[in-house]
Formats: sequence, C-alpha cells, structure tokens
Amino acid sequence: MAVVSQMLHPGWTLVIIGALITTIGLLWLWVPSIPWLGKLPGDLRIEGDHVRLFFPLTSCVLLSVVATGLVWLVRYLSR
Repeated sequence: MAVVSQMLHPGWTLVIIGALITTIGLLWLWVPSIPWLGKLPGDLRIEGDHVRLFFPLTSCVLLSVVATGLVWLVRYLSR
C-alpha cells in the first residue's frame, strides 16, 4: 500500500510530465530526418491554385499503431 501512496505524490506527476515533454522534444528533432514519414501511400495531398491541403492519414495510423504497441508493452512489462 505504501508504493501506491508514493506513486500518487504530485512529484511523480511532474516527473512523468517532464519525461513526456522531453520525449516529444527529442522526437521533434529526429522526425524530420525520417524521409518517408508523411510521404506514405494514403497520405492525402491536394494542391490547387490558392489552396494546399495535406493530411497524413497513413502516417497517423502507423504512428498510432506504434504508440499503442509501446503502451501495451510498457503495461505488460510493468505487471
């Protein structure tokens, strides 16, 4: 029971938020170096005379599957 009360301490919340911000920052630096991200088949790109629309549908689905797998793996290993 002591472990549960320690994990609910506000300090742990700040540590987790800081780790998430750091991870997002590192990904922000590394993602532009992945040349195929955003150029997969199924990524919608519509360009007109005065309008440019880009929706990376396939890339979003791929990243969602990877994120889901990582969350599942972390939860599986933390048991």
